Amino acid sequence: MTTDATILSRLEVLNAIGVALSHERDLPTLLERILEAAREFANADGGTLYRVQGDTLVFEVLRNHSLGYFMGGKHGQPINFPPLPMYLPDGQPNHGMVVAHAALTGTTVNIPDAYAAEGYDFSGTRAFDAKTGYRSQSFLTVPMKDHDGRVIGVLQLINSHNAQGAVDAFSQAEQQLVESLASQAAIALNNRQLIVQLETLFEALIKLINTAIDEKSPYTGGHCERVPALTNLLAEAASRTTIGPLADFRMSEADRYELKIAGLLHDCGKITTPVHVVDKATKLQTLYDRIGLVDTRFEVLLRDAEIALLKGEIDADAHAARVAELQADREFVRLCNTGGEFMADDKVVAIQRIAARRWRGPDGSEQAFLTDEEVDNLCIRRGTLTAAERDIINHHIVMTIRLLEALPWPAHLTQVPEYAGGHHERMDGKGYPRGLTREQMSVPARVMGIADIFEALTASDRPYKPGKTLSESLTILGRMKLDHHVDPDLFEVFLREQVYLDYARQFLPPAQIDAIDWTRIPGVSPELAAELTARDAAGTN
Repeated sequence: MTTDATILSRLEVLNAIGVALSHERDLPTLLERILEAAREFANADGGTLYRVQGDTLVFEVLRNHSLGYFMGGKHGQPINFPPLPMYLPDGQPNHGMVVAHAALTGTTVNIPDAYAAEGYDFSGTRAFDAKTGYRSQSFLTVPMKDHDGRVIGVLQLINSHNAQGAVDAFSQAEQQLVESLASQAAIALNNRQLIVQLETLFEALIKLINTAIDEKSPYTGGHCERVPALTNLLAEAASRTTIGPLADFRMSEADRYELKIAGLLHDCGKITTPVHVVDKATKLQTLYDRIGLVDTRFEVLLRDAEIALLKGEIDADAHAARVAELQADREFVRLCNTGGEFMADDKVVAIQRIAARRWRGPDGSEQAFLTDEEVDNLCIRRGTLTAAERDIINHHIVMTIRLLEALPWPAHLTQVPEYAGGHHERMDGKGYPRGLTREQMSVPARVMGIADIFEALTASDRPYKPGKTLSESLTILGRMKLDHHVDPDLFEVFLREQVYLDYARQFLPPAQIDAIDWTRIPGVSPELAAELTARDAAGTN
């Protein structure tokens, strides 16, 4: 039993708790605070908070001071109890169970003594008491209704204590306080659920966009999934580091969510990129691979050599030499058609020699063996894209920024365009599209730059290259650090915190996870190389 003075004091607490609940962002913490506040108001020994899910009541938080039960919510042990049915197997309402009755009718049930109560089935309670030695006596069961009057949960308190510490019935004043709390809590809970639902819908729309990109090209779909994951790993590593220039960098939950959204949307501009450019697997590919046309020309030249032999224009030795030369040139062109990291000058000269060969086309006219466009494509020094095609690919980041900056972002997501739009910038200002320097970029934007590069290096689902091993990828990333392409401080965190290895274990096949000689990785100081080598040798990875 509680005095009037205590009730007035708790009204002030009720108002304060209402404000606190409205500001709580974490749903498990919110549920925990609701139950704890209700227990304190009514001086109850224990209590349970249920949420309505479909036709059941799900245990969310359970507390009992005497028995030491601390379950559910943000900090309690997991609750493994099955949900309580609100309807019987025959479809009839389960009014015999007090919490189900409160949920079904939307009315409060205040029972002074469960053992003397009529109309409700407390057989489970009696069995529990017999097993534990506990004495369940007074029950206060309060439905939680949202602004539409819909029951979204139930608060059930047990064993109110009076001023002398004895178990007593819940007073009318305590009931009114708990009902008021339940009303405020239901609105706070409903608001939080609505926010969660909107966030879920928002992320689903983002994934829908990425699915559309995936349908255009299966090679970008995996990228849109892996880059956010690697971005998160590196951001978390940077946030927990306690040494170096990033020792003071920390991220809140809101910061993490903002970076997550940016990661998911970092390539949304690719929805405008032509498929035949995104998927260009070979240098001669457009809507189809033109190596087939080149092969046909070689077949024509081989046919001509056969005809010359049959006509006696050349002897067998000359024919064999010509066939060998043509077949070698054809294999060389096929090889050059596959993109690589670098094409040497002598290979470019060889392509130009082959291009100068003459042959008779379908119309009978003599013409160059390779067109100027084919020569330009086959002589691409790196990858499979021409300069014009690379400009088309690079334009996706311009579109990403344009699309994202056009959206009316809420206050907690205003940095999404900056984070997502900066992953092709360089630390020396030579990147694109804005030519930003390191000082002009936030840490999260620089994080995403490294994540985008490392994912691309290790990806094995690209049409133009196999996935590189860890040692190969880190070697290239180290060169990019020395070339002022990526952030040097984040590069060190990437290695020291084993972000590369955490990512590899999640996304790379075992064949790509090779041993690393840290003394051969560019950009790694002798001290760091020694530290990483000792760690690997100790097996602390």
